[in-house]
Amino acid sequence: MPEQSNDYRVVVFGAGGVGKSSLVLRFVKGTFRESYIPTVEDTYRQVISCDKSICTLQITDTTGSHQFPAMQRLSISKGHAFILVYSVTSRQSLEELKPIYEQICQIKGDIESIPIMLVGNKNDENQNREVDSSEGEAMAKKWKCAFMETSAKLNHNVKELFQELLNLEKRRTVSLQIDGKKSKQQKRKEKLKGKCVVM
Repeated sequence: MPEQSNDYRVVVFGAGGVGKSSLVLRFVKGTFRESYIPTVEDTYRQVISCDKSICTLQITDTTGSHQFPAMQRLSISKGHAFILVYSVTSRQSLEELKPIYEQICQIKGDIESIPIMLVGNKNDENQNREVDSSEGEAMAKKWKCAFMETSAKLNHNVKELFQELLNLEKRRTVSLQIDGKKSKQQKRKEKLKGKCVVM
């Protein structure tokens, strides 16, 4: 599939089992899966508004293992925005984000203008919490990125996470909300093509 210049690429990183796929699936499909199936790499697409026209939000759900460093580098170099996920029930998963963050800095250079969101997932499991929200906030401050706690299971802050990430984009205007007039035109166009549009 050829790369489209109007794609907005978001890459989701994090250790295995922190809920990267759960967050993405909850956002894109509105579903939650109790069982854990390790990901190698999946890409999901969602139609969004970008500079008042329609573009594709492309979400790359990466592997939690460290077996694919070349894939990780490629995802970083192609990505426009990044979601770094850890589980609030695992301090180790927060530690594992440090080298990934460092690699984003190394590949992207100036990260001031790049939307990065640090996400503490599984905040429905407070009884097993190892990382306090204040620690997540402190790490985000140190990394100069935004911070949010989510629960893919309870659908808490999932849509907000993606909208907030898009709000951080300063180089162009991206939003989950599609301008009404455009979306009707788009619907007509998509209907003719026999495709469906997620609004």
